[in-house]
Amino acid sequence: MTVTSSATTDARLHEVADGVFAYIQPDGGWCLNNAGLIVSGREAALVDTAATEARAHRLRAQVLTVSATAPRVVVNTHSHGDHTFGNFVFPEAVVVGHERTRTEMAEIGLHLTGLWPEVCWGDIEVVLPTLTFRDRLTLTVGRTSAEVLHLGVAHTTNDSVVWLPDQRVVFTGDLAMSGVTPFVMMGSVTGSLEVTAKLRALGAETVVPGHGPVCGPEIFDTTERYLRWVREVARKGIEDGVPALEAARTADLGEFAGLLDSERLVPNLHRAYAEEAGAEQGAALDVATMFGELIEYHGSLPACHA
Repeated sequence: MTVTSSATTDARLHEVADGVFAYIQPDGGWCLNNAGLIVSGREAALVDTAATEARAHRLRAQVLTVSATAPRVVVNTHSHGDHTFGNFVFPEAVVVGHERTRTEMAEIGLHLTGLWPEVCWGDIEVVLPTLTFRDRLTLTVGRTSAEVLHLGVAHTTNDSVVWLPDQRVVFTGDLAMSGVTPFVMMGSVTGSLEVTAKLRALGAETVVPGHGPVCGPEIFDTTERYLRWVREVARKGIEDGVPALEAARTADLGEFAGLLDSERLVPNLHRAYAEEAGAEQGAALDVATMFGELIEYHGSLPACHA
């Protein structure tokens, strides 16, 4: 049975170039991710899916309003459930992802649902990528060429972007979030700065972020400023001998105060502290402790409206 919810009805497809669409789910907060669609002739490819059964079915219905056929390919930009749980709603598609995306999806399963048990997730199932890559691959969708690129460790260890060089459009997954606080708990601060520079060098004119509104390359400037600020807060916290949670509580958010989900500062600082101490990019940290301190900083479990 298809699960429906009025909460999904604000999500819409927006054509950002000829045959290229962004599927935006307001407001872009926790688990309210974006997806992308490429349509050329009678062929289509999807970039990411959605977190819940209801949202995934809504996405499928919207796709079929502009595409004559269901997508033959779904690219997962990383392993997190808000971008992958809806894979099962597209049984016709080959699911593509970085080799570590497949591994991590298999390891974490439906863990995300346990963080927000009150969400109506529906009857979801994990469908793993069956085609994986290490550095890059090229998808041909009708007459449209799409480059799927792994640029380094950033939001996670297994992020991919989908770059359309002819249309100058890039789907970044969670490497960029528009109006939303960057999140590197499972990735790297320094790696994110390196990857953001590579994203800028692509020369995109339109950026479809993992969360939040469609934007331009100015999002890379905001991302870099935030990450550099996090690194400076971490360095001061280390110098003062205070833990990451205390450093977060005393930090002045300044220009970043208006970004959604500001509580992500706490795990971001944990990641920065670890890297300042010599940890490798993407090194395993205690995610449960970091998320617990995020909740403590926020004063409660952050709202998830998926």
